[in-house]
Amino acid sequence: TLATHWARIIELMYAAEHARELLDDPEITGSKFRVVPDQTPREGVGIVEAPRGTLTHHYITDENGIVQQANLIVGTTNNHAAISMSIKKAAQGLIHKGVEISDGLLNKIEMAFRAYDPCFACATHSLPGQMPLALRIFDHEGKLLDRRERYTR
Repeated sequence: TLATHWARIIELMYAAEHARELLDDPEITGSKFRVVPDQTPREGVGIVEAPRGTLTHHYITDENGIVQQANLIVGTTNNHAAISMSIKKAAQGLIHKGVEISDGLLNKIEMAFRAYDPCFACATHSLPGQMPLALRIFDHEGKLLDRRERYTR
């Protein structure tokens, strides 16, 4: 999952280069392809592929253009299942009988989460080792064996 950051850099470079080509193409940016509204739109949806994943915005406004409803689906929402599976796999690979649950071990598990989202990877408000994290270890029958929490409320 850490290779995701390198893949994002490659995709970003390609997207920037290709966007420039598209912006300079009069066949797709000419006035016959752009509809200028003659009244204030009441609803709008925007979808873009962002570094965190697909980002969807849906807004509904009143007659003055003031937002009345907003629905945002962010990359972390779309990546939730994959993030959960990576965290589980990291924890299962690192935690074994007799292994001490240290801050270093928690940091390694945290890396699985941060790899999906550059906002978490470099967020200054959540430096590595300071992100709220709750770890619960269960046996094969679902019995809670151990619990460790860091910076949780």
